[in-house]
Amino acid sequence: MPYQLDGKTIEHDEEGYLIDIGQWSEPLAQHIAQAESLAMTDEHWEVINILRDYYQEYQIAPAVRVLTKAVAKRLGDGKGSNKYLYELFPYGPAKQACKIAGLPKPTGCV
Repeated sequence: MPYQLDGKTIEHDEEGYLIDIGQWSEPLAQHIAQAESLAMTDEHWEVINILRDYYQEYQIAPAVRVLTKAVAKRLGDGKGSNKYLYELFPYGPAKQACKIAGLPKPTGCV
């Protein structure tokens, strides 16, 4: 079932990842997060923005280890930890955050 937002139909794959990442928007991210039972906070948005910047630079969705390093580099070691990222994205920081960020599923994620 595609995402429905503001009268638009947005296609995704069977796991919920966008087919066309160009259709991503912050309201769509909120919509996906709600479907994932997440309430987006400023901390969530920090990680989403880092993910989107990383993807723009490298054209790949980072696996969790790479994401942890990228977050630590931008936000400090306190936020660049698996524990912190799993608190924000309990279904897997790379997998769940990439879905909300409108990015493809990270390679190496099952």
